Amino acid sequence: MTEEISLRGAELCLSYHGATVVHDGRIALRPGHVTALVGPNGSGKSTLLRALARLHRPDSGAVTLGDGADALGLSARDFACRVTLLAQSRPTPGGVRVSDVVGYGRHPYRKRWKAADPDGAAAVARAMELTGVTAMAERPVDELSGGELQRVWLATCLAQDTGVLLLDEPTTFLDLRYQVELLELMRDLADEHGVAIGVVLHDLNQAAEIADHVVLLHQGRVRADGPPAQVLTEDLLSDTYGIRIEVSHDPVSGTVTTRPIGRHSKSVIATT
Repeated sequence: MTEEISLRGAELCLSYHGATVVHDGRIALRPGHVTALVGPNGSGKSTLLRALARLHRPDSGAVTLGDGADALGLSARDFACRVTLLAQSRPTPGGVRVSDVVGYGRHPYRKRWKAADPDGAAAVARAMELTGVTAMAERPVDELSGGELQRVWLATCLAQDTGVLLLDEPTTFLDLRYQVELLELMRDLADEHGVAIGVVLHDLNQAAEIADHVVLLHQGRVRADGPPAQVLTEDLLSDTYGIRIEVSHDPVSGTVTTRPIGRHSKSVIATT
């Protein structure tokens, strides 16, 4: 039986100003699964994610949805009802309330001459509750901290209520509590609602903790992809990042833990 796929990128060649930055990019996002894209700076992670979101048009290759539809051929409205992206940065509108910004996520469901959106209010309320921003509903977004604003933009994406959620370094600006809560929310969306999630992460331990599947990129190519324990190995990571990286496995959960070893790293002495 073939495993269901929500969004796929195949044989993608992506470039900036004639210089190719992703070669033969491939990735498949599956319902109920979290796929993490990891790799050094400049390896092509965000570019590949943007291509899936139709924000970077491929020189060659294909982006297709689960029903086989060419994602690049859909109208902007139809695509936005199926796929949403939390980008690294967005312009902050001045003087606009949090609740109104979250409501932007309902735009694809409002027809040109009909502003009615019967499910809109409930979707906005749910998105704000899930992201913990309900209490700041009446506050102007340009008065929020970076971490608060990041949660508001995530709520906007959730209000869009799509089957595919793409996130580009979503833990940026968040303190430890909200990093953990956001990662747990991603896991809940996949496990309880069947959302297909693709997320760019720099923290390898976060990727190991949250992801079902990891795609490791290096110099614009997919170096490895598979379950975290198969991809996040000492030899592969050390060679990819150019620094010694130790990898251990939790004996109970089996979760991978990585530890970069620099010149001043303190040795850990095991005791019995």
